[in-house]
Amino acid sequence: MARQFVIQLENRVGELAHLARALAARGIDIRHVSCFGTGRLGCAFITPDDAVAMRRVLEGLGYQYIEGEPLVVPVEDRPGGLADVAERLAAAGIMITGTMCVGQKPGIVEMAFTVDDEAKARAVLGLEEQEPVFAAR
Repeated sequence: MARQFVIQLENRVGELAHLARALAARGIDIRHVSCFGTGRLGCAFITPDDAVAMRRVLEGLGYQYIEGEPLVVPVEDRPGGLADVAERLAAAGIMITGTMCVGQKPGIVEMAFTVDDEAKARAVLGLEEQEPVFAAR
């Protein structure tokens, strides 16, 4: 199964470059990535081709991170679509630890969510077991 990593970064010049170069040096291919930063902290949401190697790099460099299986959720492409999904998860006591857009179809945005309770989120959102979305090539 693919794993999505949510990595805490210092929000400073070159920090993402440093992480990306360390991953490249160990032959880790980034399948999906999304980043943001504000103030002194930032986060990178990365789905690598090799989760074991990714953990080794992150731990070796001292990065704080969490990981989970990304759950791909069809979200209505309209004002409030994301709010509806986030509120359903929140009402069930499920923490969203990361999300990124991974696709789009007419009227639907496909969002990959990483949460603290994957089984419960599947039940709340009515998701079946999914084929790996970010499978290795």
